[in-house]
Amino acid sequence: METQSSILTGLNNKQLEAVTLPHQSALILAGAGSGKTRVLTTRIAWLIQTEQISPMGLMAVTFTNKAAKEMLTRLTAMLPINTRGMWVGTFHGLCNRLLRAHYREASLPSTFQILDTADQLSSIKRLMKLMNVDDEKYAPKQVQGYINSCKEEGLRANQVDAYDGHSQKLREIYEEYDKQCNREGVADFAELLLRCYELLNRDERIRAHYQSRFQYILVDEFQDTNRLQYLWLKLLAGKENCMFAVGDDDQSIYGFRGARVGNMHDFERDFKVQNIVKLEENYRSHSNILDAANAIISHNKNRLGKNLWTSAGAGQPVRIYEAYNDTDEAQFIVDEVKMLQSEGTELSNMALLYRSNAQSRILEHALFSANLPYRVYGGLRFFERAEIKHALAYMRLIANANDDTALLRVINFPARGIGVRSLEQLQESARQNECSLWQAAVNKVGNGKPGGKGIEGFVALIREMTDQAYGITLAEVAELATTLSGLKAHYENDKDGEDRLENLAELITATVAFTNQEFGNHNNVDGEGDTSAPQDLMTQFLTHASLEAGDHQATIGYDALQLMTVHASKGLEFKAVFISGLEEGLCPHENSASETGGLEEERRLMYVAVTRARQRLYLSHAQSRMLHGQVRYGIPSRFLDEIPEALLKRLNSKPVAKNYTTGGNYQSTSHQTAPSQANQYPFKIGSSVRHAKFGEGVVVTYEGNAENLVIKINFGNQGLKTLAMEYAKLEKI
Repeated sequence: METQSSILTGLNNKQLEAVTLPHQSALILAGAGSGKTRVLTTRIAWLIQTEQISPMGLMAVTFTNKAAKEMLTRLTAMLPINTRGMWVGTFHGLCNRLLRAHYREASLPSTFQILDTADQLSSIKRLMKLMNVDDEKYAPKQVQGYINSCKEEGLRANQVDAYDGHSQKLREIYEEYDKQCNREGVADFAELLLRCYELLNRDERIRAHYQSRFQYILVDEFQDTNRLQYLWLKLLAGKENCMFAVGDDDQSIYGFRGARVGNMHDFERDFKVQNIVKLEENYRSHSNILDAANAIISHNKNRLGKNLWTSAGAGQPVRIYEAYNDTDEAQFIVDEVKMLQSEGTELSNMALLYRSNAQSRILEHALFSANLPYRVYGGLRFFERAEIKHALAYMRLIANANDDTALLRVINFPARGIGVRSLEQLQESARQNECSLWQAAVNKVGNGKPGGKGIEGFVALIREMTDQAYGITLAEVAELATTLSGLKAHYENDKDGEDRLENLAELITATVAFTNQEFGNHNNVDGEGDTSAPQDLMTQFLTHASLEAGDHQATIGYDALQLMTVHASKGLEFKAVFISGLEEGLCPHENSASETGGLEEERRLMYVAVTRARQRLYLSHAQSRMLHGQVRYGIPSRFLDEIPEALLKRLNSKPVAKNYTTGGNYQSTSHQTAPSQANQYPFKIGSSVRHAKFGEGVVVTYEGNAENLVIKINFGNQGLKTLAMEYAKLEKI
């Protein structure tokens, strides 16, 4: 009893209630910073300690191996047991373990191998080549995403609907891919779960065995489960076993990965849940921060509902800064970081969050210029990202075709049929003739040797790019490098290419900003003026990019400011948090307007971002921001308006009155943001318009200035279109 008592020591009343629930299924709504990992681990320890179950008679499912290891480590510290052999792990890990034990029944060889994401993509490429499938029309990554999403819905190829020739071909590739994997005795990650589910579903004997064995199933981060994961859990639990699901519907932010927040409602219904325990006491943040988070998330519908609170006191008010432009915003953040650092806050205890990766470029530049060490968490710095390095390589070849490093990077990217053997021959030719690879390629053109056609096309491309680059601006050269090269088209066909496309667009912005800085022409926001695009300016920009991609990012272990997307911040906490770019179209992201439940997921993202802060929270937005090489006048994010004024400290602006229509569209009644433009917008953001070619659509935002105003409209099936206001001839509906 003494050990049992020590296990429960320090739990608050709600945590204690969750840990000691009787034999029944339960849903634990665990708010941010409420101690969910402790509750989940203590629940396991309590069940074992009170002899309600043996260590081998329960299963605990996590989403990462790190979480599983942490759980086992805590268990070992709490109880004198050997955790080796316990069924604690990720969905994929547990399914792999079960399939190894029943490989015959699952129609797998005993030594079946697992394909990781890269291996799976290579396998798909190999198959498509054998099937003579055009990889321009059916991008391998898109095919990979299609196959995995089908599997995550629990569907084999013969169960997938095909409505046209394109979807029929995808289904055919999926079917042949399955056959290839079966022949080779391999399984990808999605296959592990689907194959395991199918085995349990059809084999009553095996299903009964595991249902009898695992009387308790405990699941972490339940809000992140997809449809197939939930169905698998239902099969294992059966009708008698207890499911202990821990999650937070307000932190469900992985819809793009297939996570289904509705699983929590289904679980409540399917398992006839009598106990919903809400862990609402937060041990991380001061109450002003929590009250702001509660106010924001309360605008979402169909929540299971909870309200975070703390006994730590109100703390500092939430600070809002309204910047003149994105450069001003970045400088404000740098100044505040320095101030906090001088007061004793370590850089590693501060985080700078943004909605999308492309936003990091100007922030990184400001930090670099201020000599503040930083680390991009879970990602690469802007100029180190693959798509940016590809575009820069093309620009380097325009400046100097004899740059072998740049040539090797992009000679076959996007793919143009130049194989390894052709490259080896090219390198050998360059060595023998003591010349650059470019000169060797020029010499090879037209000689009719194998591989010459692909190289001939590359030589023609670089020559055309070089010719077109003469006499145009640096921004136009960057645009040329991303379009004529085929980079944009390549990423447009990539299922996960949206972020990469945004980064390529931000590269154009970087060139405009660099040009303005070099010429001191800060009014030349559209890149007009000196159109000679002197070679030395491009050389200077490429040097600038190389320097900012250098080793300024702090080495792990050294004190550094943490930069990351909001998605990457989930599960982390910091003493001070800066959330930048809080404007309509950025946060919430403009794509959310056309997606079912999109705005609610964006609000959950904001909730996650806010609850990362312990003591200081800064929210910033800019009146104007350069995007895609043009100035865009920003409207403050609706999420700012959802925070009660009593919690805020506005550093340089007065409260902004805003109005939202019932459809969730935003209309500004403020004259603080781009006042000179307010009366020049003929249609309100969110209003419906009609275009002669594209049909009916909804106004998303405006860009440019009075002389060169463009409008962005979401035309539904026709997609998002950017139109020159002067020629759009729109009709209000």
